Amino acid sequence: MRSATKNPLLKVVILGDGGVGKSCLMNRFVSNEFDEHSFHTIGVEFLNKDLEIDGQTYTLQIWDTAGQERFKTLRTPFYRGSDICMLTYAIDDKASFKNLEIWRTEFSYYADLKDNNAIPFIVVGNKSDVSSEHREVSMLEMETWCNENHITSCIETSAKNASNVQEAFRMAVQHWIRLESRADKNQTIVNDTVNLSKNQSDVKTSCCGGSGDETN
Repeated sequence: MRSATKNPLLKVVILGDGGVGKSCLMNRFVSNEFDEHSFHTIGVEFLNKDLEIDGQTYTLQIWDTAGQERFKTLRTPFYRGSDICMLTYAIDDKASFKNLEIWRTEFSYYADLKDNNAIPFIVVGNKSDVSSEHREVSMLEMETWCNENHITSCIETSAKNASNVQEAFRMAVQHWIRLESRADKNQTIVNDTVNLSKNQSDVKTSCCGGSGDETN
């Protein structure tokens, strides 16, 4: 994935019920545009956007998936190879929040994840611009659900007024960077252990060989 000449390419999948604003989030992030009359996505759509973090530029390939059940067979083949999954709900729609577990389970199954911690999940509560009387999901509820499901990244956004949209994607990439760094460290430890075992084996073989020569 990493190259001396190309930016790291990260595949980001946005999941959630229809109408929570997945397409609006993607378009606000990529082109800084908002269309409240946009139609529901049919199947999948994707756009690219570069994002710089700590001097490194990452190219995000953002996949917006249809939230309706009838499009399940169209969206699930695109889950494989994902680097980041954004679980999205609307804070004025309690049902979309309750369905996050269904979306996470669907993604994990079709992405063939053996461990839900293998890639970063980020929970996004969209439509934070709605008035307080229309809010159905509190920030505390979101944070509690994330803690119970071992998800460390969550944020409220508004695609309509652009609140926290850039921050949501930045948070997702930073989470991915942390996981990659942790994986690299673990791999280094494993390699060192293997090399140490190999060296010990070589020493034992040499000693045995030496004893054999002296006997003869």
